[in-house]
Amino acid sequence: MRGAETKRTRTTEGSGVRKKRILALARNLFWQKGYHSVSMRDLAHAYGCQPANLYNYFKTKESILFEVLLEEMEQIIQPIAHIEAEEDGDPVEQLRLIIFGHLNVTLSYRRSAKTLFDVALGSLRPRERKVIISMRDTYDRIIRKVIKRGQEKGFFVPCDEKVAGFMIASMITRTRIWFHPGKGLTVAELALFIFRFTLRALGVREGTERAVASGDTAGRDAKRIRRLKGAAAGSQRLNFPASA
Repeated sequence: MRGAETKRTRTTEGSGVRKKRILALARNLFWQKGYHSVSMRDLAHAYGCQPANLYNYFKTKESILFEVLLEEMEQIIQPIAHIEAEEDGDPVEQLRLIIFGHLNVTLSYRRSAKTLFDVALGSLRPRERKVIISMRDTYDRIIRKVIKRGQEKGFFVPCDEKVAGFMIASMITRTRIWFHPGKGLTVAELALFIFRFTLRALGVREGTERAVASGDTAGRDAKRIRRLKGAAAGSQRLNFPASA
C-alpha cells in the first residue's frame, strides 16, 4: 500500500519537485551512512524507484553531492550578496544579516551539512569543486568587507578582518556539531548570542542600544533580549548542550 502511494505521489510531481525530494533523501543518507558508503541503488531504494530512473535527473552520485552543496551555499550567499556593494550601509546591521542568515541555513541542514567539511570537496570533480570554493570565497569576501567597513566608520576596533571573518564563520559552522533543537537555546536565541558575542569581540561595547535593537528586529521579544543581554554580561549562564 505504501509503495503504491509513493508511486502515485511521484506521478503527480513535476521534475523540479522530484529532484528536490531526491536531494533531500540524499542529504539524509550521506549523513547516516557517509557519502562514500551510499550508492545510487541506495538512493533509488529510498526514493522508491529503479536505479536507472535516477539517471534521468542526475548523471552521477557526484552530481547529486554537488547539487546538495550548491543549494546550501546559494541559500547562504544570495540573501547577503547585495551587502558587498553597500558602502553606505550600516555595518552592524549588515553583520547581523550575515550571522543570522548563515546560522539559519547551517542549522536547517544540521545533519547533512557535515559532509561539506568532511569529504565533500575532495569528492567533487575539479570543475565542480572550483564552483563551491568560489562561492565560499565570495562569502569570505563579503564578511571581510563588512568588518573593514565597520572599522573605517569607527564601529569596530582595528583588527585583521581576514582572521576575524574566519573566526565568525567557524563559530557558526561548528554549531552544527553540538546544537540540538529543544536542548538549551533555540536557533533564534543562539543567533542573537553569536551576534552580540561577535560585536563584543569587534569592540562594540556591551549594552549598545544598536545591538539590542538589531536583535529585536530579528524577532526576539524583550524578555529574551534581556535574558541574553544578562548572559553576555555574566549575570546569567546559558546552558549549551555538550553535543548533538
